[in-house]
Formats: sequence, structure tokens, C-alpha cells
Amino acid sequence: MADKLNFSLVSPAKELFSGEVDHVIAPGTDGEFGVLVNHAPFMTTLRNGVVRVLEGDTVKMRIFVRGGFADVTSAGLTILAEEARMLDDVKVEDVQAELDATLLKIQSLDKDDSNRSTLQEHFDYLESLKAALVH
Repeated sequence: MADKLNFSLVSPAKELFSGEVDHVIAPGTDGEFGVLVNHAPFMTTLRNGVVRVLEGDTVKMRIFVRGGFADVTSAGLTILAEEARMLDDVKVEDVQAELDATLLKIQSLDKDDSNRSTLQEHFDYLESLKAALVH
């Protein structure tokens, strides 16, 4: 159908979605943006946040991405995410357990430990994932 947007979302682990949709809203680093069929080409980086896939005015799918890139071409929209999770498959309790475990790891490290910043980045990601689940 010519009135649909070709959209695919890929993470290093797998392709989470590929198909035709009406509208995609994504979390760009400079702000949220929407893409419809025949959108002008552009490329941007993504921040942690929720990609919303719409059919008409209804959100049909929510995918949480951890950074990455969005590429809009005449062929459609491709999102290459550093990590992505379908929000319907994530439980708040599981994210909270991972947050608690990560915090304990951070607290057990020396202030100068080189792993501290990586763990803090993961903790921040989990906090934004949890916030997306409860809103």
C-alpha cells in the first residue's frame, strides 16, 4: 500500500519489527519526532525512550530503545537501536529487581573503579525503562 510507511526496528540481538504502519513516533536526541509515509529523508541519533507505532490514532506497539540511530529514506524508516525491548514483554517487578541488583554492584565498587560508569549508565537506562512502564 502506498499510504503506509515501511518501518523496521533492529537491535544487535534481533529484528524486533518489520512491516507497514501508519505512523511512528521516536525519541530523538533533539526531541521526539514523528514519521509518516513520504517523509523527507533525514538521519538522527536516538536517546533512551519509547518508540510508538501507530495505526490510525491508536498506539499498536511500544518498543523501548536504548540509544541508536533512525534513518528516514524514500524507502521508509529504519531504526538501529543499541538495545530494544517490547514493552508488552517487560514486567515492572523484573526491572526493579535488576535496578536493585545494579545498585548493589555500584555501591560495592571503589569510587575509582572503571566499571562504575558502565554500571551507572545501565542503572540510568533501567530507571528510564521503569518510568516508561509505569506511565
